[in-house]
Amino acid sequence: MSTLYAKPWFMDRPTLERTRDIARVLTGHGLGTILQQSGLVRFAPRAWRSANGSSLTQAQRLRMALGELGATFTKLGQMLSTRGDLLPPEYVTELTRLQDAAPPVPIADVLAILQHELGRPAAEVFASFELVPLASASIGQVHAAVLHDGSRIVVKIQRPHVAEQIERDLGILARLVDWAEQHTTFAADFDLRPLLAEFAHTIHGELDYVREGQNVDRMRRGFAGDPGIHIPFVHWEYTTHQVLALERMEGLKITDLAALDRAGISRRKIAETAVRTFLRQLLEFGFFHADPHPGNFFVEPDGTVALVDFGMVGRLSDVVQKHLLRAGLAAIEKDASALAEELYALGVAGRRADRRSFEKDLDHLIGNYSGQSIGELSVSTVANELYEIALRHRLQLPSELALLFRVVSMSEGMGLMLDPGFRYLEYASPLIRRNWKERMSLRSRLAEYGRSAAEVAELAPTLPGRTHRLLARLERGEFELNVRHERLDEVTREFQRMTNRLSMALVVAASVVALSVAMAVQPTTLLRGHLGWLFTLGFVFTLAFGLWLLLSVWRAGKK
Repeated sequence: MSTLYAKPWFMDRPTLERTRDIARVLTGHGLGTILQQSGLVRFAPRAWRSANGSSLTQAQRLRMALGELGATFTKLGQMLSTRGDLLPPEYVTELTRLQDAAPPVPIADVLAILQHELGRPAAEVFASFELVPLASASIGQVHAAVLHDGSRIVVKIQRPHVAEQIERDLGILARLVDWAEQHTTFAADFDLRPLLAEFAHTIHGELDYVREGQNVDRMRRGFAGDPGIHIPFVHWEYTTHQVLALERMEGLKITDLAALDRAGISRRKIAETAVRTFLRQLLEFGFFHADPHPGNFFVEPDGTVALVDFGMVGRLSDVVQKHLLRAGLAAIEKDASALAEELYALGVAGRRADRRSFEKDLDHLIGNYSGQSIGELSVSTVANELYEIALRHRLQLPSELALLFRVVSMSEGMGLMLDPGFRYLEYASPLIRRNWKERMSLRSRLAEYGRSAAEVAELAPTLPGRTHRLLARLERGEFELNVRHERLDEVTREFQRMTNRLSMALVVAASVVALSVAMAVQPTTLLRGHLGWLFTLGFVFTLAFGLWLLLSVWRAGKK
Protein backbone atom coordinates (compact mmCIF):
# COMPACT_ATOMS: atom_id res chain seq x y z
CA MET A 1 0.00 0.00 0.00
CA SER A 2 1.25 3.47 -0.85
CA THR A 3 2.78 5.46 1.99
CA LEU A 4 0.31 8.22 1.20
CA TYR A 5 -2.43 6.11 2.75
CA ALA A 6 -0.50 4.00 5.21
CA LYS A 7 1.42 6.84 6.88
CA PRO A 8 0.34 10.26 5.54
CA TRP A 9 2.80 12.07 7.83
CA PHE A 10 5.65 10.70 5.69
CA MET A 11 4.67 13.19 2.96
CA ASP A 12 6.33 16.57 2.80
CA ARG A 13 4.15 19.31 4.18
CA PRO A 14 3.22 21.02 0.84
CA THR A 15 2.08 17.67 -0.61
CA LEU A 16 0.04 16.88 2.50
CA GLU A 17 -1.58 20.32 2.42
CA ARG A 18 -2.37 19.98 -1.28
CA THR A 19 -3.88 16.53 -0.69
CA ARG A 20 -6.10 17.97 2.02
CA ASP A 21 -7.04 20.85 -0.29
CA ILE A 22 -8.13 18.40 -3.01
CA ALA A 23 -10.21 16.47 -0.47
CA ARG A 24 -11.73 19.73 0.82
CA VAL A 25 -12.80 20.86 -2.66
CA LEU A 26 -14.33 17.48 -3.51
CA THR A 27 -16.13 17.49 -0.18
CA GLY A 28 -17.40 21.02 -0.76
CA HIS A 29 -18.98 19.93 -4.04
CA GLY A 30 -20.62 16.86 -2.51
CA LEU A 31 -18.47 14.32 -4.34
CA GLY A 32 -18.30 11.77 -1.54
CA THR A 33 -18.24 8.80 -3.91
CA ILE A 34 -15.03 10.00 -5.54
CA LEU A 35 -13.49 10.61 -2.11
CA GLN A 36 -14.22 7.05 -1.06
CA GLN A 37 -13.14 5.38 -4.31
CA SER A 38 -9.87 7.35 -4.47
CA GLY A 39 -8.87 6.85 -0.84
CA LEU A 40 -9.04 10.60 -0.15
CA VAL A 41 -11.81 10.20 2.40
CA ARG A 42 -9.36 10.13 5.31
CA PHE A 43 -8.12 13.60 4.31
CA ALA A 44 -11.59 15.09 4.02
CA PRO A 45 -12.94 17.61 6.57
CA ARG A 46 -15.15 16.13 9.26
CA ALA A 47 -18.07 18.34 8.27
CA TRP A 48 -19.37 16.70 5.11
CA ARG A 49 -21.50 18.60 2.65
CA SER A 50 -24.17 16.30 1.27
CA ALA A 51 -25.26 16.58 -2.36
CA ASN A 52 -28.87 15.84 -1.33
CA GLY A 53 -31.17 18.65 -2.30
CA SER A 54 -28.70 20.12 -4.81
CA SER A 55 -30.17 21.01 -8.21
CA LEU A 56 -26.82 20.21 -9.86
CA THR A 57 -26.00 16.80 -11.27
CA GLN A 58 -22.89 14.93 -10.16
CA ALA A 59 -21.36 15.58 -13.58
CA GLN A 60 -21.86 19.33 -13.13
CA ARG A 61 -20.38 19.22 -9.63
CA LEU A 62 -17.38 17.29 -10.92
CA ARG A 63 -16.77 19.91 -13.62
CA MET A 64 -16.93 22.72 -11.06
CA ALA A 65 -14.58 20.91 -8.66
CA LEU A 66 -11.98 20.20 -11.35
CA GLY A 67 -12.06 23.83 -12.46
CA GLU A 68 -11.58 25.03 -8.89
CA LEU A 69 -8.57 22.73 -8.33
CA GLY A 70 -6.44 24.50 -10.94
CA ALA A 71 -4.27 23.67 -13.93
CA THR A 72 -3.65 19.94 -13.45
CA PHE A 73 -7.26 19.02 -12.78
CA THR A 74 -8.63 21.37 -15.44
CA LYS A 75 -6.41 19.63 -17.99
CA LEU A 76 -7.40 16.24 -16.53
CA GLY A 77 -11.07 17.09 -17.03
CA GLN A 78 -10.42 18.18 -20.61
CA MET A 79 -8.59 14.91 -21.28
CA LEU A 80 -11.44 12.89 -19.74
CA SER A 81 -13.91 14.73 -21.98
CA THR A 82 -12.36 12.76 -24.87
CA ARG A 83 -12.94 9.40 -23.17
CA GLY A 84 -16.48 8.42 -24.01
CA ASP A 85 -15.26 4.83 -23.64
CA LEU A 86 -14.61 5.40 -19.92
CA LEU A 87 -17.31 7.86 -18.82
CA PRO A 88 -21.07 7.99 -19.41
CA PRO A 89 -22.26 10.56 -22.00
CA GLU A 90 -23.52 13.07 -19.41
CA TYR A 91 -20.03 13.34 -17.89
CA VAL A 92 -18.34 13.69 -21.29
CA THR A 93 -20.81 16.41 -22.32
CA GLU A 94 -20.32 18.31 -19.07
CA LEU A 95 -16.52 18.10 -19.09
CA THR A 96 -16.37 19.52 -22.62
CA ARG A 97 -17.72 22.73 -21.05
CA LEU A 98 -14.77 22.97 -18.68
CA GLN A 99 -13.21 26.37 -19.31
CA ASP A 100 -9.44 26.72 -19.05
CA ALA A 101 -9.41 30.19 -17.54
CA ALA A 102 -7.66 31.71 -14.54
CA PRO A 103 -7.22 35.13 -12.89
CA PRO A 104 -4.56 37.26 -14.60
CA VAL A 105 -1.00 37.04 -13.34
CA PRO A 106 0.17 40.34 -11.77
CA ILE A 107 2.03 42.31 -14.42
CA ALA A 108 5.10 42.63 -12.16
CA ASP A 109 5.44 38.82 -12.16
CA VAL A 110 4.99 38.70 -15.96
CA LEU A 111 7.74 41.28 -16.52
CA ALA A 112 10.04 39.47 -14.05
CA ILE A 113 9.62 36.17 -15.94
CA LEU A 114 10.31 37.87 -19.28
CA GLN A 115 13.50 39.49 -17.97
CA HIS A 116 14.68 36.20 -16.43
CA GLU A 117 13.97 34.16 -19.59
CA LEU A 118 15.09 36.67 -22.25
CA GLY A 119 17.95 38.24 -20.30
CA ARG A 120 16.69 41.79 -20.84
CA PRO A 121 13.76 43.91 -19.64
CA ALA A 122 10.63 43.74 -21.79
CA ALA A 123 11.02 47.45 -22.61
CA GLU A 124 14.30 46.66 -24.39
CA VAL A 125 13.15 43.46 -26.11
CA PHE A 126 9.89 44.84 -27.55
CA ALA A 127 8.97 48.14 -29.16
CA SER A 128 5.71 47.88 -27.22
CA PHE A 129 4.19 45.36 -24.84
CA GLU A 130 0.52 45.36 -23.83
CA LEU A 131 0.18 45.14 -20.05
CA VAL A 132 -3.43 43.88 -20.23
CA PRO A 133 -3.44 40.20 -21.33
CA LEU A 134 -5.38 38.99 -24.33
CA ALA A 135 -6.14 35.73 -22.48
CA SER A 136 -5.28 34.12 -19.16
CA ALA A 137 -5.40 30.33 -18.81
CA SER A 138 -4.37 27.89 -16.11
CA ILE A 139 -0.86 27.33 -17.49
CA GLY A 140 -0.03 30.43 -19.49
CA GLN A 141 -1.02 34.03 -20.16
CA VAL A 142 -0.96 35.76 -23.57
CA HIS A 143 0.05 39.38 -24.22
CA ALA A 144 0.21 41.34 -27.45
CA ALA A 145 3.51 42.96 -28.40
CA VAL A 146 5.32 44.65 -31.28
CA LEU A 147 8.94 43.97 -32.21
CA HIS A 148 11.39 46.72 -33.14
CA ASP A 149 11.06 45.76 -36.83
CA GLY A 150 7.30 46.40 -36.62
CA SER A 151 6.22 42.73 -36.49
CA ARG A 152 3.02 42.22 -34.51
CA ILE A 153 3.33 39.19 -32.25
CA VAL A 154 1.75 37.49 -29.26
CA VAL A 155 3.85 36.44 -26.29
CA LYS A 156 2.78 33.47 -24.19
CA ILE A 157 4.24 33.48 -20.67
CA GLN A 158 4.01 30.55 -18.28
CA ARG A 159 2.39 31.25 -14.93
CA PRO A 160 4.86 31.38 -12.02
CA HIS A 161 5.29 28.11 -10.06
CA VAL A 162 2.69 26.27 -12.20
CA ALA A 163 5.23 23.57 -13.16
CA GLU A 164 5.96 22.77 -9.50
CA GLN A 165 2.23 22.63 -8.74
CA ILE A 166 1.58 20.25 -11.65
CA GLU A 167 4.43 17.94 -10.61
CA ARG A 168 3.06 17.77 -7.06
CA ASP A 169 -0.46 17.06 -8.35
CA LEU A 170 0.81 14.33 -10.68
CA GLY A 171 2.54 12.67 -7.73
CA ILE A 172 -0.69 12.76 -5.73
CA LEU A 173 -2.65 11.34 -8.69
CA ALA A 174 -0.12 8.51 -9.00
CA ARG A 175 -0.72 7.59 -5.35
CA LEU A 176 -4.49 7.75 -5.85
CA VAL A 177 -4.25 5.43 -8.85
CA ASP A 178 -2.05 3.06 -6.82
CA TRP A 179 -4.65 2.94 -4.06
CA ALA A 180 -7.62 2.66 -6.42
CA GLU A 181 -6.11 -0.30 -8.28
CA GLN A 182 -5.97 -2.21 -5.01
CA HIS A 183 -9.37 -1.25 -3.66
CA THR A 184 -11.86 -0.42 -6.44
CA THR A 185 -13.53 -2.41 -9.21
CA PHE A 186 -13.37 0.53 -11.66
CA ALA A 187 -9.58 0.62 -11.51
CA ALA A 188 -9.50 -3.17 -11.87
CA ASP A 189 -11.57 -2.95 -15.07
CA PHE A 190 -9.55 -0.16 -16.71
CA ASP A 191 -5.82 0.39 -17.00
CA LEU A 192 -5.45 3.64 -15.06
CA ARG A 193 -1.65 3.68 -14.96
CA PRO A 194 -1.18 4.00 -18.75
CA LEU A 195 -3.97 6.58 -18.78
CA LEU A 196 -2.20 8.67 -16.14
CA ALA A 197 1.15 8.23 -17.93
CA GLU A 198 -0.40 9.52 -21.17
CA PHE A 199 -1.91 12.49 -19.33
CA ALA A 200 1.42 13.29 -17.67
CA HIS A 201 3.17 13.18 -21.06
CA THR A 202 0.55 15.53 -22.56
CA ILE A 203 0.66 18.10 -19.77
CA HIS A 204 4.47 18.06 -19.71
CA GLY A 205 4.32 18.89 -23.41
CA GLU A 206 2.07 21.87 -22.67
CA LEU A 207 4.54 23.09 -20.05
CA ASP A 208 7.41 23.14 -22.56
CA TYR A 209 6.97 26.11 -24.91
CA VAL A 210 9.98 25.06 -26.99
CA ARG A 211 8.14 21.83 -27.79
CA GLU A 212 5.00 23.81 -28.63
CA GLY A 213 7.06 26.00 -30.97
CA GLN A 214 8.36 22.85 -32.67
CA ASN A 215 4.75 21.68 -33.08
CA VAL A 216 3.89 24.99 -34.77
CA ASP A 217 6.88 24.72 -37.11
CA ARG A 218 6.00 21.14 -38.06
CA MET A 219 2.40 22.11 -38.84
CA ARG A 220 3.57 25.18 -40.76
CA ARG A 221 5.83 23.02 -42.96
CA GLY A 222 2.99 20.56 -43.58
CA PHE A 223 0.64 23.30 -44.84
CA ALA A 224 3.32 25.28 -46.69
CA GLY A 225 1.71 24.59 -50.09
CA ASP A 226 -1.89 25.19 -49.02
CA PRO A 227 -2.89 28.85 -49.61
CA GLY A 228 -6.17 28.48 -47.72
CA ILE A 229 -4.52 27.72 -44.34
CA HIS A 230 -2.29 30.04 -42.30
CA ILE A 231 -0.07 28.73 -39.48
CA PRO A 232 1.83 31.34 -37.41
CA PHE A 233 5.56 31.93 -37.62
CA VAL A 234 7.65 31.20 -34.51
CA HIS A 235 10.08 33.94 -33.42
CA TRP A 236 12.70 31.62 -31.94
CA GLU A 237 14.99 34.42 -30.75
CA TYR A 238 12.30 35.35 -28.21
CA THR A 239 11.22 31.80 -27.32
CA THR A 240 12.32 29.74 -24.30
CA HIS A 241 10.85 26.87 -22.29
CA GLN A 242 8.61 29.38 -20.46
CA VAL A 243 8.10 32.07 -23.12
CA LEU A 244 6.70 31.59 -26.64
CA ALA A 245 6.67 34.37 -29.27
CA LEU A 246 4.41 33.83 -32.28
CA GLU A 247 3.20 35.81 -35.26
CA ARG A 248 -0.12 37.39 -34.30
CA MET A 249 -3.10 35.90 -36.13
CA GLU A 250 -5.77 38.51 -36.81
CA GLY A 251 -9.13 38.21 -38.44
CA LEU A 252 -12.74 37.38 -37.69
CA LYS A 253 -13.68 34.76 -35.13
CA ILE A 254 -14.91 31.67 -36.94
CA THR A 255 -17.98 31.70 -34.68
CA ASP A 256 -18.98 35.26 -35.72
CA LEU A 257 -21.32 34.17 -38.50
CA ALA A 258 -22.89 37.61 -38.96
CA ALA A 259 -19.47 39.23 -39.46
CA LEU A 260 -18.50 36.54 -41.99
CA ASP A 261 -21.70 37.25 -43.94
CA ARG A 262 -21.10 41.01 -43.85
CA ALA A 263 -17.57 40.47 -45.17
CA GLY A 264 -18.95 38.43 -48.06
CA ILE A 265 -16.99 35.31 -47.04
CA SER A 266 -18.56 31.98 -48.03
CA ARG A 267 -19.30 30.00 -44.90
CA ARG A 268 -19.52 26.81 -46.95
CA LYS A 269 -15.99 27.40 -48.23
CA ILE A 270 -14.72 28.08 -44.70
CA ALA A 271 -16.37 24.85 -43.48
CA GLU A 272 -14.69 22.86 -46.27
CA THR A 273 -11.31 24.46 -45.55
CA ALA A 274 -11.55 23.77 -41.81
CA VAL A 275 -12.51 20.12 -42.38
CA ARG A 276 -9.81 19.69 -45.02
CA THR A 277 -7.33 21.00 -42.44
CA PHE A 278 -8.26 18.19 -40.04
CA LEU A 279 -8.33 15.48 -42.68
CA ARG A 280 -4.89 16.38 -44.01
CA GLN A 281 -3.47 16.30 -40.49
CA LEU A 282 -4.97 12.87 -39.83
CA LEU A 283 -4.45 11.21 -43.21
CA GLU A 284 -1.21 12.79 -44.42
CA PHE A 285 0.78 14.17 -41.50
CA GLY A 286 -0.05 11.66 -38.75
CA PHE A 287 0.22 14.71 -36.49
CA PHE A 288 -2.84 16.70 -35.52
CA HIS A 289 -4.06 19.65 -33.49
CA ALA A 290 -5.80 18.01 -30.54
CA ASP A 291 -7.73 21.02 -29.22
CA PRO A 292 -9.61 22.37 -32.25
CA HIS A 293 -12.29 24.40 -30.46
CA PRO A 294 -13.62 27.42 -32.42
CA GLY A 295 -11.61 29.89 -30.29
CA ASN A 296 -8.44 28.61 -31.97
CA PHE A 297 -9.62 29.61 -35.47
CA PHE A 298 -9.62 32.97 -37.21
CA VAL A 299 -10.82 33.87 -40.71
CA GLU A 300 -8.71 36.42 -42.56
CA PRO A 301 -10.26 38.92 -45.03
CA ASP A 302 -9.43 36.77 -48.08
CA GLY A 303 -11.08 33.68 -46.53
CA THR A 304 -7.85 32.06 -45.31
CA VAL A 305 -8.30 30.05 -42.11
CA ALA A 306 -5.69 30.75 -39.42
CA LEU A 307 -5.07 28.14 -36.71
CA VAL A 308 -3.43 28.83 -33.32
CA ASP A 309 -2.52 27.12 -30.00
CA PHE A 310 -0.52 23.95 -30.62
CA GLY A 311 0.19 22.98 -27.01
CA MET A 312 -1.91 19.82 -27.28
CA VAL A 313 -1.22 17.62 -30.29
CA GLY A 314 -1.80 13.98 -31.21
CA ARG A 315 0.39 11.62 -33.19
CA LEU A 316 -0.47 8.62 -35.35
CA SER A 317 2.08 6.09 -36.55
CA ASP A 318 2.04 5.01 -40.18
CA VAL A 319 0.61 1.62 -39.16
CA VAL A 320 -2.22 3.26 -37.18
CA GLN A 321 -2.96 5.58 -40.11
CA LYS A 322 -3.35 2.57 -42.43
CA HIS A 323 -5.71 0.80 -40.06
CA LEU A 324 -7.73 4.00 -39.61
CA LEU A 325 -8.02 4.39 -43.38
CA ARG A 326 -9.19 0.79 -43.71
CA ALA A 327 -11.67 1.29 -40.85
CA GLY A 328 -12.97 4.44 -42.52
CA LEU A 329 -13.40 2.62 -45.82
CA ALA A 330 -15.14 -0.27 -44.05
CA ALA A 331 -17.54 2.19 -42.39
CA ILE A 332 -18.22 3.90 -45.72
CA GLU A 333 -18.88 0.50 -47.35
CA LYS A 334 -20.93 -0.57 -44.29
CA ASP A 335 -18.79 -3.72 -43.89
CA ALA A 336 -19.17 -4.74 -40.21
CA SER A 337 -16.73 -7.65 -40.41
CA ALA A 338 -13.95 -5.54 -41.94
CA LEU A 339 -14.62 -2.76 -39.44
CA ALA A 340 -14.32 -5.20 -36.55
CA GLU A 341 -10.99 -6.52 -37.88
CA GLU A 342 -9.54 -3.02 -38.15
CA LEU A 343 -10.76 -2.09 -34.66
CA TYR A 344 -9.07 -5.24 -33.32
CA ALA A 345 -5.86 -4.21 -35.06
CA LEU A 346 -6.12 -0.74 -33.50
CA GLY A 347 -6.37 -2.25 -30.03
CA VAL A 348 -9.98 -1.32 -29.33
CA ALA A 349 -10.97 -4.88 -28.47
CA GLY A 350 -8.37 -6.19 -26.05
CA ARG A 351 -8.12 -9.32 -23.99
CA ARG A 352 -11.30 -8.50 -22.07
CA ALA A 353 -13.47 -8.41 -25.18
CA ASP A 354 -16.01 -11.07 -26.00
CA ARG A 355 -15.30 -10.89 -29.69
CA ARG A 356 -18.45 -12.64 -30.85
CA SER A 357 -20.65 -10.28 -28.85
CA PHE A 358 -18.55 -7.28 -29.92
CA GLU A 359 -18.87 -8.16 -33.61
CA LYS A 360 -22.61 -8.67 -33.16
CA ASP A 361 -22.98 -5.17 -31.69
CA LEU A 362 -20.93 -3.70 -34.54
CA ASP A 363 -23.12 -5.55 -37.05
CA HIS A 364 -26.23 -4.04 -35.40
CA LEU A 365 -24.58 -0.60 -35.53
CA ILE A 366 -23.86 -0.93 -39.24
CA GLY A 367 -27.33 -2.34 -39.83
CA ASN A 368 -28.96 0.68 -38.22
CA TYR A 369 -27.47 2.91 -40.92
CA SER A 370 -27.66 0.52 -43.87
CA GLY A 371 -30.60 2.36 -45.39
CA GLN A 372 -28.97 5.79 -45.23
CA SER A 373 -26.66 7.41 -47.75
CA ILE A 374 -23.18 8.39 -46.67
CA GLY A 375 -24.19 12.03 -46.72
CA GLU A 376 -26.90 11.45 -44.13
CA LEU A 377 -24.59 9.88 -41.54
CA SER A 378 -23.33 11.88 -38.56
CA VAL A 379 -19.79 11.15 -37.36
CA SER A 380 -20.65 12.32 -33.84
CA THR A 381 -23.68 10.04 -33.61
CA VAL A 382 -21.73 7.00 -34.83
CA ALA A 383 -18.84 7.82 -32.47
CA ASN A 384 -21.24 8.08 -29.52
CA GLU A 385 -22.71 4.68 -30.36
CA LEU A 386 -19.20 3.21 -30.55
CA TYR A 387 -18.54 4.68 -27.10
CA GLU A 388 -21.70 3.01 -25.80
CA ILE A 389 -20.50 -0.33 -27.17
CA ALA A 390 -17.10 0.22 -25.54
CA LEU A 391 -18.74 1.03 -22.19
CA ARG A 392 -21.00 -2.02 -22.44
CA HIS A 393 -18.06 -4.33 -23.13
CA ARG A 394 -15.72 -2.56 -20.67
CA LEU A 395 -13.28 -1.79 -23.47
CA GLN A 396 -10.67 0.95 -23.35
CA LEU A 397 -9.75 2.79 -26.51
CA PRO A 398 -6.10 3.63 -27.20
CA SER A 399 -5.59 7.23 -26.10
CA GLU A 400 -4.68 8.51 -29.57
CA LEU A 401 -7.86 6.95 -30.99
CA ALA A 402 -10.06 8.51 -28.29
CA LEU A 403 -8.44 11.88 -29.01
CA LEU A 404 -8.97 11.36 -32.72
CA PHE A 405 -12.70 10.68 -32.27
CA ARG A 406 -13.01 13.93 -30.32
CA VAL A 407 -11.18 15.92 -32.99
CA VAL A 408 -13.31 14.49 -35.79
CA SER A 409 -16.53 15.16 -33.84
CA MET A 410 -15.46 18.74 -33.12
CA SER A 411 -14.55 19.35 -36.76
CA GLU A 412 -17.96 18.03 -37.84
CA GLY A 413 -19.62 20.35 -35.31
CA MET A 414 -17.66 23.31 -36.67
CA GLY A 415 -18.72 22.47 -40.23
CA LEU A 416 -22.40 22.30 -39.20
CA MET A 417 -22.10 25.57 -37.25
CA LEU A 418 -20.80 27.34 -40.37
CA ASP A 419 -23.21 25.64 -42.77
CA PRO A 420 -26.18 23.63 -41.38
CA GLY A 421 -26.39 21.79 -44.70
CA PHE A 422 -22.79 20.63 -44.56
CA ARG A 423 -22.40 16.83 -44.79
CA TYR A 424 -19.10 15.79 -43.22
CA LEU A 425 -18.78 12.24 -44.55
CA GLU A 426 -20.05 13.22 -48.00
CA TYR A 427 -17.19 15.72 -48.20
CA ALA A 428 -14.62 13.46 -46.48
CA SER A 429 -15.27 10.21 -48.38
CA PRO A 430 -13.56 11.22 -51.65
CA LEU A 431 -10.54 12.50 -49.70
CA ILE A 432 -10.28 9.23 -47.76
CA ARG A 433 -10.54 7.15 -50.94
CA ARG A 434 -7.98 9.29 -52.77
CA ASN A 435 -5.54 9.07 -49.86
CA TRP A 436 -5.92 5.29 -49.75
CA LYS A 437 -5.28 4.99 -53.49
CA GLU A 438 -2.14 7.11 -53.13
CA ARG A 439 -0.91 4.88 -50.32
CA MET A 440 -1.59 1.78 -52.40
CA SER A 441 -0.09 3.19 -55.59
CA LEU A 442 2.92 1.48 -57.18
CA ARG A 443 5.16 4.45 -56.40
CA SER A 444 4.21 4.43 -52.70
CA ARG A 445 4.63 0.68 -52.42
CA LEU A 446 8.02 0.77 -54.13
CA ALA A 447 9.14 3.53 -51.75
CA GLU A 448 7.95 1.42 -48.80
CA TYR A 449 9.76 -1.65 -50.15
CA GLY A 450 12.86 0.46 -50.63
CA ARG A 451 12.79 1.59 -46.99
CA SER A 452 12.35 -2.02 -45.87
CA ALA A 453 15.21 -3.18 -48.08
CA ALA A 454 17.46 -0.45 -46.65
CA GLU A 455 16.63 -1.59 -43.11
CA VAL A 456 17.39 -5.22 -44.02
CA ALA A 457 20.66 -4.19 -45.68
CA GLU A 458 21.64 -2.26 -42.56
CA LEU A 459 20.81 -5.24 -40.33
CA ALA A 460 22.41 -7.95 -42.49
CA PRO A 461 26.12 -7.31 -41.64
CA THR A 462 25.41 -7.52 -37.90
CA LEU A 463 23.06 -10.53 -38.06
CA PRO A 464 25.74 -13.34 -37.97
CA GLY A 465 27.44 -11.79 -34.94
CA ARG A 466 24.16 -11.34 -33.09
CA THR A 467 23.13 -14.93 -33.89
CA HIS A 468 26.50 -16.25 -32.65
CA ARG A 469 26.21 -14.33 -29.36
CA LEU A 470 22.67 -15.61 -28.83
CA LEU A 471 23.66 -19.25 -29.42
CA ALA A 472 26.70 -18.87 -27.15
CA ARG A 473 24.50 -17.57 -24.33
CA LEU A 474 22.14 -20.50 -24.83
CA GLU A 475 25.03 -22.98 -24.61
CA ARG A 476 26.34 -21.38 -21.42
CA GLY A 477 22.89 -21.43 -19.85
CA GLU A 478 22.82 -17.62 -19.55
CA PHE A 479 19.61 -17.14 -21.45
CA GLU A 480 16.87 -15.74 -19.22
CA LEU A 481 13.16 -15.52 -19.86
CA ASN A 482 11.40 -12.63 -18.10
CA VAL A 483 7.64 -13.04 -17.74
CA ARG A 484 5.46 -10.01 -16.99
CA HIS A 485 2.21 -10.93 -15.33
CA GLU A 486 -0.93 -8.83 -15.55
CA ARG A 487 -3.79 -8.80 -13.02
CA LEU A 488 -2.17 -11.64 -11.04
CA ASP A 489 -2.39 -9.77 -7.72
CA GLU A 490 -6.14 -10.33 -7.51
CA VAL A 491 -5.70 -14.07 -8.12
CA THR A 492 -2.96 -14.21 -5.46
CA ARG A 493 -5.15 -12.44 -2.90
CA GLU A 494 -8.03 -14.85 -3.58
CA PHE A 495 -5.68 -17.81 -3.24
CA GLN A 496 -4.48 -16.44 0.11
CA ARG A 497 -8.09 -16.12 1.29
CA MET A 498 -8.78 -19.72 0.26
CA THR A 499 -5.65 -20.90 2.09
CA ASN A 500 -6.67 -19.00 5.21
CA ARG A 501 -10.13 -20.58 5.15
CA LEU A 502 -8.62 -24.05 4.71
CA SER A 503 -6.21 -23.48 7.61
CA MET A 504 -9.06 -22.26 9.80
CA ALA A 505 -11.15 -25.27 8.83
CA LEU A 506 -8.31 -27.60 9.90
CA VAL A 507 -7.95 -25.75 13.22
CA VAL A 508 -11.70 -25.99 13.86
CA ALA A 509 -11.74 -29.70 12.95
CA ALA A 510 -8.74 -30.40 15.18
CA SER A 511 -10.37 -28.50 18.06
CA VAL A 512 -13.60 -30.51 17.71
CA VAL A 513 -11.65 -33.79 17.66
CA ALA A 514 -9.54 -32.76 20.70
CA LEU A 515 -12.60 -31.75 22.71
CA SER A 516 -14.41 -34.96 21.75
CA VAL A 517 -11.44 -37.10 22.86
CA ALA A 518 -11.16 -35.17 26.11
CA MET A 519 -14.83 -35.68 26.87
CA ALA A 520 -14.62 -39.41 26.06
CA VAL A 521 -11.53 -40.02 28.20
CA GLN A 522 -12.20 -38.00 31.34
CA PRO A 523 -15.50 -36.15 31.01
CA THR A 524 -16.20 -35.99 34.76
CA THR A 525 -12.75 -34.72 35.74
CA LEU A 526 -12.75 -32.03 33.05
CA LEU A 527 -16.25 -30.83 33.70
CA ARG A 528 -16.15 -30.91 37.51
CA GLY A 529 -12.51 -30.09 38.13
CA HIS A 530 -10.62 -26.83 37.93
CA LEU A 531 -10.10 -27.31 34.12
CA GLY A 532 -13.78 -27.06 33.30
CA TRP A 533 -13.47 -23.45 32.24
CA LEU A 534 -10.85 -24.45 29.64
CA PHE A 535 -13.22 -26.93 28.02
CA THR A 536 -16.03 -24.35 27.97
CA LEU A 537 -13.76 -21.70 26.43
CA GLY A 538 -12.53 -24.12 23.74
CA PHE A 539 -16.09 -25.06 22.89
CA VAL A 540 -17.12 -21.41 22.49
CA PHE A 541 -14.12 -20.55 20.31
CA THR A 542 -14.62 -23.62 18.15
CA LEU A 543 -18.27 -22.72 17.62
CA ALA A 544 -17.37 -19.09 16.77
CA PHE A 545 -14.66 -20.12 14.30
CA GLY A 546 -16.98 -22.60 12.64
CA LEU A 547 -19.72 -19.98 12.20
CA TRP A 548 -17.18 -17.48 10.83
CA LEU A 549 -15.91 -20.06 8.35
CA LEU A 550 -19.42 -20.87 7.10
CA LEU A 551 -20.23 -17.16 6.76
CA SER A 552 -17.06 -16.40 4.76
CA VAL A 553 -17.71 -19.32 2.41
CA TRP A 554 -21.30 -18.13 1.89
CA ARG A 555 -20.13 -14.57 1.11
CA ALA A 556 -17.51 -15.83 -1.36
CA GLY A 557 -20.20 -17.78 -3.17
CA LYS A 558 -22.37 -14.67 -3.50
CA LYS A 559 -19.65 -12.67 -5.32
